[in-house]
Amino acid sequence: MCNYAGYGHNRGHDCGPRWGCCCHGHHHGGFHRHFLTAAEKKARLEEYLKELQAEVKAVEERLKELGEGA
Repeated sequence: MCNYAGYGHNRGHDCGPRWGCCCHGHHHGGFHRHFLTAAEKKARLEEYLKELQAEVKAVEERLKELGEGA
């Protein structure tokens, strides 16, 4: 099984319709597109941005908790 890195560092999403696939030569028939459309790239970047914003929020909350305990 392969992993597709997607945007960001080592996101590790498995092969599938959502993230595409890097399993060249291991397809189960049919046409397999290897390039993303501009709309697909935009959607992935928007999702990645939401994930980053959620992570920033969690870090800010943790820093606030640590500040209150000091």
